[in-house]
Amino acid sequence: MEATQHAQLLRNPLLDAPPRADKTSHRRRRRRVLTILCSVIVLASVVAIILVRNQREEGRSKEKTETTSSFRERSSVPRGVYEGVSAKSNVVSENVSYNWTNAMFSWQRTAFHFQPQRNWMNDPDGPLYHMGWYHLFYQYNPDSAVWGNITWGHAVSRDLIHWLYLPLAMVPDRPFDINGVWTGSATMLPDGKIMMLYTGDTDKKVQVQNLAHPANLSDPLLLDWIKYARNPVLVPPTNIAPKDFRDPSTAWIGLDGRWRVTIGAKINKTGFALVYTTTDFIHFKKNAHHLHSVPGTGMWECVDFYPVSINGSKGLPTSVNGPGVKHVLKASIDDTKVDHYALGTYFVENDTWVPDNPKEDVGIGLRVDYGRYYASKSFYDPVKERRVLWGWINETDTENDDLKKGWASVQTIPREVTFDKKTGTNILQRPVEEIESLRLRGSEFEGIVLKPGSVLPLNISSATQLDIIAEFEIEPLGSEEIDEDSVGCGGGAIDRIALGPFGLLTIADDTLSELTPIFFRLSNSSHQNSTAFFCADETRSSKAPEVKKTVYGAEVPVLSDEKLSMRVLVDHSIIESFGQGGRRVITSRVYPTEAIYGAARLFLFNNATAINIKASLKIWELNSAFIRPFPFDQSL
Repeated sequence: MEATQHAQLLRNPLLDAPPRADKTSHRRRRRRVLTILCSVIVLASVVAIILVRNQREEGRSKEKTETTSSFRERSSVPRGVYEGVSAKSNVVSENVSYNWTNAMFSWQRTAFHFQPQRNWMNDPDGPLYHMGWYHLFYQYNPDSAVWGNITWGHAVSRDLIHWLYLPLAMVPDRPFDINGVWTGSATMLPDGKIMMLYTGDTDKKVQVQNLAHPANLSDPLLLDWIKYARNPVLVPPTNIAPKDFRDPSTAWIGLDGRWRVTIGAKINKTGFALVYTTTDFIHFKKNAHHLHSVPGTGMWECVDFYPVSINGSKGLPTSVNGPGVKHVLKASIDDTKVDHYALGTYFVENDTWVPDNPKEDVGIGLRVDYGRYYASKSFYDPVKERRVLWGWINETDTENDDLKKGWASVQTIPREVTFDKKTGTNILQRPVEEIESLRLRGSEFEGIVLKPGSVLPLNISSATQLDIIAEFEIEPLGSEEIDEDSVGCGGGAIDRIALGPFGLLTIADDTLSELTPIFFRLSNSSHQNSTAFFCADETRSSKAPEVKKTVYGAEVPVLSDEKLSMRVLVDHSIIESFGQGGRRVITSRVYPTEAIYGAARLFLFNNATAINIKASLKIWELNSAFIRPFPFDQSL
């Protein structure tokens, strides 16, 4: 504005006349000098402000760069590891995220698997039966779809299929669990009392064991829980690191009247299960011997220990031991994120356990599930006299995807666990019988012959929610016995050999641009000499580049009087596959982009090169389970 006034003044005709030597002229000169001085001062101030601002921006930029660098460094480690638990997220993918739609995310939610209405879930906790209700507690973040702020969610069911959400059972609100109410187990005492031991992450970042009990045992819903005021009841032994002591098991009682609890731990790379004894769940004594240890396996989490009958078909309460009983020892191996188990003998004299086959010990042998599965926990169901097992199905997409869809993780269908009397070397798992209550329309296909390289669509109205039972027989094309050197699941369903792969194509679209094959692969055409592999192939399950896609599988025993068989539960983005009556189980988490809703199809396929396959199937479409908030304003 001042410069414009100067220009106007210079063009003023009165200023062009010769100056007059009077007082007015002197005043005008003084005003001009003052104006120039003010302009210089203003200009200097502006320059100073700019310089200071630039310095601040440089500092902020440097701070931002350092923060971003720190975030990138930390994001290369999965969420949860810094806090002292197993990985609870996937490392950020370098691939560009798929352009997901809300319809795609909505389709991914399951119809009959348990999951919260929203947000993050992980380990199942403290399952039990009380006054007509099955109770499931679970690790839950009420604030976000990523791990953190872990509380105990709570739900109840009459039949293990239809679930009602209840208010949170326990929240991190005390110094002994302020950084997380972590995994725990319930023990039902003979007098009806319930003792809930759980791991708390303290204000000092130390893993301790805490006790809680229901406020009102006459409440069938067990809505309110009281934490023992003098928690923790157990702290890490002096030779155990503060972040390597967690996940107390259900307790079992010995002949001496004392209860035993096992807790996972490690020293260096040796994983093991500690044993503590107690009479009141407040005062504990540590045994001199570990229940069991295996060098090289690393941290054992979520240790489970329970008996199975080698002669009967029913489950056993946790404290049962004696002739006709073997014990299952299971540990979730932190280093590999795999649930391993072994069968063995429990010696009551010193509370130790010895595996039947040391070559298949815990952490190096059999797996509970060969797919996307972790942190399993079992309980004894006194109503149907069975051992029921839960497991956590984690995501394989990115945290950004989970935040967009607003939830993460699913629990498996509850499984009944029994001893495999035919092999004597493994457990059997099968979906609890209540899942059959969801069956709707059924279809049967008998004696379908598939030639090498063939794919056959199965004419069913919907392929998104299914219960499939399939049997397969092989018909060699020549008279000579076929030996196949290739073992394992190979590169998936596209990796052709003489004797496989063959099976089902689940969650597939019409063009087979997306599909998840569940299949067998054999080593020999002679039934007595053949080695069979049971596999699930996720490599073409989704067009999304950031999603982890794996070929899962394992060798499965097939006896001479058995056909190759599988049972497959399809529930939108979850596929649970049970090979040979549940000797091997594979859980798949898939993220299709096109094979969804009405576009999802089911196919038979035979990609072997030297055999025909004869297949027979029973397929049921499944209804959705009722999973919703508890209707406190209604009577049930």
